[in-house]
Amino acid sequence: MWIYDKKLQYPVNIKNPNPALAKVIITQLGGPDGELAASQRYLSQRYSMPYDEVVGILTDIGTEECKH
Repeated sequence: MWIYDKKLQYPVNIKNPNPALAKVIITQLGGPDGELAASQRYLSQRYSMPYDEVVGILTDIGTEECKH
């Protein structure tokens, strides 16, 4: 069994919100150059790769990007 305790690992106190910086951060996570897009590119490129040695590497990198 486990207990779900909804709290941050490190306390965060935001004194001055910065919407511009928040937009940059969220773009890196989910935008065109974000983690999800990168993982999809790696996983789709593996199907057109002519070298079997590289297919495994692309698969590993793509699945690692999905974990972030």
